[in-house]
Amino acid sequence: MTSIRIIKSQNGEYKRVTCKGHTGFAKAGNDIVCSAVSILVINTINSLDALAGIKLQVDSDEEEGFIDCILLESPGENGGLLLDSMVLGLEMVVTQYGKKYLKLKFEEV
Repeated sequence: MTSIRIIKSQNGEYKRVTCKGHTGFAKAGNDIVCSAVSILVINTINSLDALAGIKLQVDSDEEEGFIDCILLESPGENGGLLLDSMVLGLEMVVTQYGKKYLKLKFEEV
C-alpha cells in the first residue's frame, strides 16, 4: 500500500507531501495504480519547480517508493492549484481502486 501524507498550514496552505510504499496492485512493471500515483506526484513536484518557480526540498528513494517534498516557500495561487489538482487525481485513484492500495492522510500544522 502507498500512504500519502499531505500537510497544510492552519490557513490551508500546502507545506509538505510525503509518499511511502508501493501500492501492491500488481507486480512491478505492471502496477497501473502505482504508476498513476507516481505520475501524479512526480509531475506535480516538477510543475511546482519548473512552472511555478517554487523552492522545494525533495528527497526520494525509488526502490522504497519514497518521495518527500517540503515547500520552502508559499505555493501561492498557482502552486496551490497544482497541488489541488494532484489531490483530486489521487482521490480519484482511491475512488477507482480503493483504500486497499492508496491511503491519503491530511494533517494541519
